[in-house]
Amino acid sequence: MEYSEIYKSKLLSAADVAAQVRSGWVLGMDAAPTQTSAVMAAVAEKVRNSDVTGVKVHFMLDGYPHAFLADNSLDGKMNGVSWFSSAGARKAVNGGYCDLIPAYYRDMPARIREKYEYDAYCVAVSPMDSHGYFSLATTSSYSEGMIDKAKRIFVEVNKYQPRCLCGTQLHVSRLAGIVENDHPMPTLTPAAPDAVSTAIGNLIAERIPDGACIQLGIGAIPDATGLALMSKHDLGIHTEMFTDSMVDLLACGAVNNSKKQIHRNKSVATFAFGSQKIYDFINDNPAIEILPVDYVNDPAVICRNDNMMSINAAIEVDLFGQVCAESIGTKHMSGTGGQADYVRGACQSRGGKSFIAFSSTTKGLSKIRSTLTEGAIVTTSKNDVDYIVTEYGVAHLRGEPLSSRARQLIAIAHPDFRDELTFEAKKRGIMV
Repeated sequence: MEYSEIYKSKLLSAADVAAQVRSGWVLGMDAAPTQTSAVMAAVAEKVRNSDVTGVKVHFMLDGYPHAFLADNSLDGKMNGVSWFSSAGARKAVNGGYCDLIPAYYRDMPARIREKYEYDAYCVAVSPMDSHGYFSLATTSSYSEGMIDKAKRIFVEVNKYQPRCLCGTQLHVSRLAGIVENDHPMPTLTPAAPDAVSTAIGNLIAERIPDGACIQLGIGAIPDATGLALMSKHDLGIHTEMFTDSMVDLLACGAVNNSKKQIHRNKSVATFAFGSQKIYDFINDNPAIEILPVDYVNDPAVICRNDNMMSINAAIEVDLFGQVCAESIGTKHMSGTGGQADYVRGACQSRGGKSFIAFSSTTKGLSKIRSTLTEGAIVTTSKNDVDYIVTEYGVAHLRGEPLSSRARQLIAIAHPDFRDELTFEAKKRGIMV
């Protein structure tokens, strides 16, 4: 059969897909832009109005207001299992009707292959090409792990999904069903840099040389750092998430990937999420490679690029240098993600540096603390941490004794809290 005929033979409605779901099914999705909004809505509607129970949905970085996260009346009938949370999953996890799997991002494909079976993998894709292939577009991430472990694969074809030339592909012959669902892509509005994030971005940019390879996280500070890097030359990109600021750096010529040791002349990421300009930029762009996370986030791969620079955020840091980036005390906020992957990869790179950056205070409280808030989760250990940055300066902790760490961190804390932190450090015998 011609590929177009195979395509037509597999066309279903979202309700047709939902009709196949049985009690106890485990469904899989990847990161936000490739999640299947129509299929998930139809499955939620089915379980809401039937005796189907125990349906689980594995996902990360929720990009839609999925009913299984927004409607706690579905608890027990359809629940989420988050590998890394954004707003919807955060609320559901803290509400007790969404589960969470702790893992380094780089390890997720391995955990999926060794521990889980999926009754269906569901993914949004770009339109089929002339060879019968669909591009997973913005996301490779852990998708190949779920594809390997899925009994059936359902796709939602969306004409607005960009086509990534160098990324995970699915052939029409492998699919159990095709749902057509054209709608604008989910977007993430870039955070507007303020005076604090701009100051932090400038401090980081001063320490990044021309020819460096960069990884930027999510938020105002990584975006401000991107702006501060626009005067640099010959930068490269090897990153977990491809962001708006990276499009700007490529557009202005600061990034050309010419000095990279691997994937030279290419920007490498494992997923892309942001404004529409990202999707426009990666569409049919041979200079963008969106590859599986067990490769992209492997510290042994990351460090192969010299002068690797990793910039990530934190919720709080203690005087030992322990970094919490995923909880406020016991309150769940996100997940470990790839922060530790890039801290380690950057520090193993020749000339590399890892920056953990954040504003010095939040809601009138210091983010540099004598001890982490009770119940706080350590994302990056004291043994891995490298540079800590606030608007008041830069502390270089790697290889430093506790007394030096404490002094450096107190020096970049908000002035209102320095005396208190010094008192606590002396009381605990840290400063000698």
